[in-house]
Amino acid sequence: MTDVIVAGGGPTGMMLAAELRLHGLDVVVLEKEPTPTGHVRGLGMHARSLEVLDQRGLLERFVERGTKYPIRGSFAGILTPAPTLDTAHGFLLGIPQSITDGLLDEHAVEVGADVRRGAELVGLHQDDEGVTVELADGSQLRAQYVVGCDGGRSTVRKLLGIDFPGESASIEWLLAEVRSSEPAETLTAAAAELGSPLIRFGPHPHTEGLWRFVLRAERVADDRTAPTFEEFVVRLRELAGGDLGVRSPHWITRFGDATRLAAQYRVGRAFLAGDAAHIHPPLGGQGLNLGVQDAFNLGWKLAAAAAGWAPGDLLDTYHSERHPVAADVLDITRAQAHLTLSEPGPQAVRRLLTQLVGFEDVNRFLIEKITAIGLRYDFGDDNPLVGRRLRDVELKQGHLYGLMHAGRGLLLDQTGRLSVQGWADRVDHVVDVSEELDAPAVLLRPDGHVAWVGEDQESLLPPLARWFGPAVDDRPC
Repeated sequence: MTDVIVAGGGPTGMMLAAELRLHGLDVVVLEKEPTPTGHVRGLGMHARSLEVLDQRGLLERFVERGTKYPIRGSFAGILTPAPTLDTAHGFLLGIPQSITDGLLDEHAVEVGADVRRGAELVGLHQDDEGVTVELADGSQLRAQYVVGCDGGRSTVRKLLGIDFPGESASIEWLLAEVRSSEPAETLTAAAAELGSPLIRFGPHPHTEGLWRFVLRAERVADDRTAPTFEEFVVRLRELAGGDLGVRSPHWITRFGDATRLAAQYRVGRAFLAGDAAHIHPPLGGQGLNLGVQDAFNLGWKLAAAAAGWAPGDLLDTYHSERHPVAADVLDITRAQAHLTLSEPGPQAVRRLLTQLVGFEDVNRFLIEKITAIGLRYDFGDDNPLVGRRLRDVELKQGHLYGLMHAGRGLLLDQTGRLSVQGWADRVDHVVDVSEELDAPAVLLRPDGHVAWVGEDQESLLPPLARWFGPAVDDRPC
């Protein structure tokens, strides 16, 4: 028996596998595709995902392969100046998803995950002691837990019988990366002239000579096969009045505005994360980011359960915390998709919103939603810091995130009077001072969210037990 089986070797699955390995768990990743596709669906990582990477010491390797862009307000393409945001990572990292996938894969293997490509999960059965999964080749594996990170058509979700309510696609787009015989100046001018909710294109941000096109398809396809180059060119001619010299297709796919959210993220010892739990249009670029953040929330909780110190309801907090976040993202993407329609009603709302985002508070509210830095979990505490993630504050001895690479809890104590005795095997105690932190002490969960603020030892004990289980001396023999 292994500790955790992760079905799906995309960014969500690899992030989860790495998080579990930080705590010494045995992890097997089953990926049905024999090799990575290399397709570039996503092109960027938002501030909260960059914080997540920094908390594990991974950010620099991503920054080396990407491009930093200033954060500008962009809601359905409505651009506004960037407000001041509560983060030390105030930029968008432009990086193709193929590179992101490769770096997360590399990291998971580095820390010891057993990644098996060409291994397809086709069945599962769970009991009180664990989960048995069946593979397409007839073999079986057994683990304490299974997590489905296997995409929008998740086999794990279907085998668990989890409802996936929402809306089927009513609009579809064609996404293509191609080269062109036209000069770049001609294409740039055409993009400025033709740009609309029906057609958008521009130079690929990371591959010279490649152009990235997004076209509104004429209709929603009856099947999910990849579109042909001929289909793409026909639609391009209809929208642009010509083919713009396109040739040498690098990649063509289709995507729609289907929007669905799993009714539950957990059934016994099995869980869903990433696109297996939620699908939505790519407006705002939140899909990959949302999945990585799901994994960051779930990883330490599964590790705690496997190690035997998790409080009784800790695994249930994965659903109670992440399900509302996904529901909010789905609403945001629904709204943005509506604002791209050319009908008078959506365009009237778009004109109104264009005026509203001129107000700094409105602009900040929308950007904090898209970047996820405004997220606050409900921990039942009125203190405005509790439930929020803490930015990378500067300390006298360095930076906060540099202390979180091991994925443990952390008590940042500016008083020097507190203690984590009884929890020192799960929580680090750091006595240091930050001019950026207006609180005597904060207790952080391994995912960086504040679980407690205060200066009294007695008031610290309940949150320690709430998130990190019983003290060592209180554990049953």
